[in-house]
Amino acid sequence: MVQKKTKCDVVIIGAGAAGMFCAANSAARGRRVVLIDHRERIAEKIRISGGGRCNFTNIYCDADNFISQNPHFVKSALSNFTPYDFIDLVKEYKISFQEKKLGQLFCDDSAQQIIDMLIDKCRKANVLNHFGEPIEAIQKTDSGFIVVTQSTKFEAEKLVVATGGLSIPKIGATGFGYQIAEQFNLNIIPPRAGLVPLTFTDRMKSFCQSLTGLSVSAQLFNERAAFSEGLLFTHRGLSGPSILQLSSYWQEGEAVSVNLIPHHDMAALLIEEKIKSGRMEIQSCLAKFLPKRLASGLCDMQGLQGKLSDLADARLADFGRLVNGWQVKPNGSEGYRTAEVTLGGVSTDMLSSKDMQVTSVPGLYFIGEVVDVTGHLGGHNFQWAWASAYAAAKTL
Repeated sequence: MVQKKTKCDVVIIGAGAAGMFCAANSAARGRRVVLIDHRERIAEKIRISGGGRCNFTNIYCDADNFISQNPHFVKSALSNFTPYDFIDLVKEYKISFQEKKLGQLFCDDSAQQIIDMLIDKCRKANVLNHFGEPIEAIQKTDSGFIVVTQSTKFEAEKLVVATGGLSIPKIGATGFGYQIAEQFNLNIIPPRAGLVPLTFTDRMKSFCQSLTGLSVSAQLFNERAAFSEGLLFTHRGLSGPSILQLSSYWQEGEAVSVNLIPHHDMAALLIEEKIKSGRMEIQSCLAKFLPKRLASGLCDMQGLQGKLSDLADARLADFGRLVNGWQVKPNGSEGYRTAEVTLGGVSTDMLSSKDMQVTSVPGLYFIGEVVDVTGHLGGHNFQWAWASAYAAAKTL
């Protein structure tokens, strides 16, 4: 096939949140922008996010909500494009939204509204789309870059990589961005799945299976982090917001501590209940604070049954401490198949925090999830996509 030659100012690889937002803002500055994606159906991660309603930002987003080898790297981009800047855009497009909890903002209707907004901004700025063809080669030239697909050879002054990470491969996620980084000899922090359910084997797996679908509010913690949100039992192990959050701070082989009743000292409370209501069954006592199935399951797991008055204070205290600090040891996670984000990526040591440009390769930029910046659950990763894209677009 004879390849067409197309000259432009900027080529952006990846038509997800960061790529589309960067394309729209760069083209709005009068730059001729080509947006390339290997899939015909773009922005799938936006489409499925937030249960289909897109948790598009978080009003409390700041540097403390991100994981990176350099925790200060995000500060410049986040300060120059805030959640309220994106909210203004959403309001401009008359997209109704609501805060669910903890500053998380969701569309009232559908995530498709955010996609349509980004597509419209790109259309109005005359972004040239090139979707459905994988990139075959990338070359650095004296004047910029050449990006080759099967049908077209694009020549551009600047190249932006917005390819995302490895999470959810069924919607098109690949490691192509890391391959580009390696081509230009950039350091990569080893990627791994983040915001992902944790799995178990043997007895703990059976315990979780017996409680599949049950959800409680709990505090989960390890040496590096603690989160107090919902905990969900599944047929593979544990999920829910608290587990997803802690999974980004979890390393294989480590245990996780679970405080099932974080607002009570259960050791002291069980002994008090024994004094006041000694004839109460231990399962019934625990069921005052936890769902009955979980209370019974924990008692069975520890071989505890009968009336409180029949159980020694030391035994009750030990059980109370277990409820407040239950140690569970995952055997792994569900991996990229269900992970919401990819931890690691292109090292921030390689990039300028002001504009996301590679310091050793002028004209080459990395934005969004492909960079070693990972947000907490709740809209922070989208805010990083918008902020990093905006930072790059200002100088393209």
